[in-house]
Amino acid sequence: MADLRVNIGCLSLKNPVMTASGTFGYGLEFADFIPLDGLGGIIVKGTTLKPREGNDYPRMAETPQGMLNCVGLQNKGVDYFCEHIYPQIKEIDTNMIVNVSGSSPEDYAECAARIDALDRIPAIELNISCPNVKDGGMAFGVTCVGAESVVKAVRGRYHKTLIVKLSPNVTNIAEIAKACEAQGADSVSLINTLMGMAIDIEKRRTLLSINTGGLSGPAVKPVALRMVWQVAKAVKIPVVGLGGIMNARDAIEFLMAGATAIEIGTANFIDPAVTIKVRDGIDEWLDQHGCHSVSEIIGCI
Repeated sequence: MADLRVNIGCLSLKNPVMTASGTFGYGLEFADFIPLDGLGGIIVKGTTLKPREGNDYPRMAETPQGMLNCVGLQNKGVDYFCEHIYPQIKEIDTNMIVNVSGSSPEDYAECAARIDALDRIPAIELNISCPNVKDGGMAFGVTCVGAESVVKAVRGRYHKTLIVKLSPNVTNIAEIAKACEAQGADSVSLINTLMGMAIDIEKRRTLLSINTGGLSGPAVKPVALRMVWQVAKAVKIPVVGLGGIMNARDAIEFLMAGATAIEIGTANFIDPAVTIKVRDGIDEWLDQHGCHSVSEIIGCI
């Protein structure tokens, strides 16, 4: 077997396969399908400082080669996570990573600080594509200034591995990645979903309650791959790639484009065992091609 170990800053992963936030619950939901300790990391669903109800239904819709969602970060808040979820997941033998969202830099920082106190959570993934209430609804992740403000605030109060999840709905994602790096991010992950829409022509209305939503699945993979390649060339910190990864070949493309690790999202809804299949598929490909370590192909393009 090839050596699949990779590092994201100070975070050691037994293999480069992780799960994308919002598609894998808290990991426990998939325990009947796969050995959770066989993954490099599990990124749990988005967590905010205060509880959020999310958007009205309908909030998911299938599209050709993908899906739209506008769930809206429904969760019971960070205190509930710390008191009720953390005790259930802390013994899982892999990197349990919390996706953190907020409405202001202060919200992000406070949420991150409470998670910082949890011994068995070695990293957070900072979602900077949530609405910026202070700036009239602009997303933090679409400007360098917005991204810097959140990363700086969180870095001041969070002392473990900090991964920043980037929005693809921007003009120059490499510049935003560099802004995050400059403020102390240990890694960036990309891409989050692309903004999209679907319409029911018989009912003459959109399929989602808030009209637009995030597009994920195979349809976004070429865009995601291009952005990962651009960002990997622009920053010195590790890049985590995601967006439409459905099998091992997709994952290997992202690794070759410069991703140190990958996340699998929408594919979990189709096959709950896909993450382990991708891990084994990467290993098999490396063996077939005479590679002793996955590091031999990272960034080879």
